[in-house]
Amino acid sequence: MKAVVQRVVKASVCVGEEQVSSIGRGLCVLLGISAEDTQSDADYIINKILHLRLFDDENGRAWSKNVMDLDYEVLCVSQFTLQCILKGNKPDFHMAMPAELAEPFYNNILENMRSIYKPELIKDGKFGASMQVHIQNNGPVTIELISPSPTTDPRLTSKQEKQQQWKEKKRSKGPSESSRKSGQWHQREPNSSSGAEGDVSSEKEA
Repeated sequence: MKAVVQRVVKASVCVGEEQVSSIGRGLCVLLGISAEDTQSDADYIINKILHLRLFDDENGRAWSKNVMDLDYEVLCVSQFTLQCILKGNKPDFHMAMPAELAEPFYNNILENMRSIYKPELIKDGKFGASMQVHIQNNGPVTIELISPSPTTDPRLTSKQEKQQQWKEKKRSKGPSESSRKSGQWHQREPNSSSGAEGDVSSEKEA
């Protein structure tokens, strides 16, 4: 399953001349369901959509709040073209779940999202219709989500995500005081001959 998540100031869906749905600040999600998707794929995508930290907190710190923290809205739009495979320059959509199966599957995703979050804040377009989607992206911020393949152990995926979060947290704090005192952390000499430091040294001499 694929989802393109955009942080928006506002977004809306029209079918013909009729506006069928609209939101203010929040997320606009384009959702592509593949023929092989199961409930575990849906659960993964739902969890990510609702917990992605794409918004500032009250102190202006970026990437701190998710859509539920701020009571923002979510507009979901089914988009089978995300499952496109190109054959030359021609798009092929045989990887997408057939419409007669995808519609109840998609509606179930919406219901699950509404059971987790405030149902009145989860909006959607019109399945199978030719829609005009108006998106005012804020940033711009666009995140692509892909559910893990069946051969991927979900526990391994979770472990990898936690390791990445730990690395980001450590990087944001910089070198620890104990590392500086022990001499494990030090700044390279300007004339170091390796990596970017050497390039900087050359620029200074020039």
